[in-house]
Amino acid sequence: MQFSKSQIVAMGDGQFFGEGNAQLPNSEMLMIDEISHISRNGGNYERGELRASLEILSDHWFFPCHFRGDSVMPGCLGLDALWQLLGVFLGWSGLPGRGRALGVGKVKFSGQIFPDAGSIHYRLDIKRVVTRPLVMGVADGQVIHQDKVIYQADNLKVGLIQAASK
Repeated sequence: MQFSKSQIVAMGDGQFFGEGNAQLPNSEMLMIDEISHISRNGGNYERGELRASLEILSDHWFFPCHFRGDSVMPGCLGLDALWQLLGVFLGWSGLPGRGRALGVGKVKFSGQIFPDAGSIHYRLDIKRVVTRPLVMGVADGQVIHQDKVIYQADNLKVGLIQAASK
């Protein structure tokens, strides 16, 4: 299964997975353009996998301010994209609640993303999904540029919390 840019944008409005459930950020914090593959099978742990991408535009908001005269995409945005995608996996799996990043075990940056990068790709390998007492996904993720892993994040954790009654 895959999701187009318009479907990704719809995930940011909070209705894609149902009200009160997983959603993506919108506007500038959305770090995903397309999900090319999502499955409950496969991946390094045979528990699911997700593949996605982002077209890098030279006028993205973060380049002029990080760093002046030495533009580079902040590594934390690539890490956030991996958390975003793990939340999508949980919502796509039909699990209820709003996604929240809970942590990461180890992160390694071995490359940079410049304004002329073209595009970057994301890979998530699902390690496990826990449904009690808190819904939580655990995965290893990668940010890939020109077929080279430039960010590696092990044991990414995203939890789904139930919204409090208003």
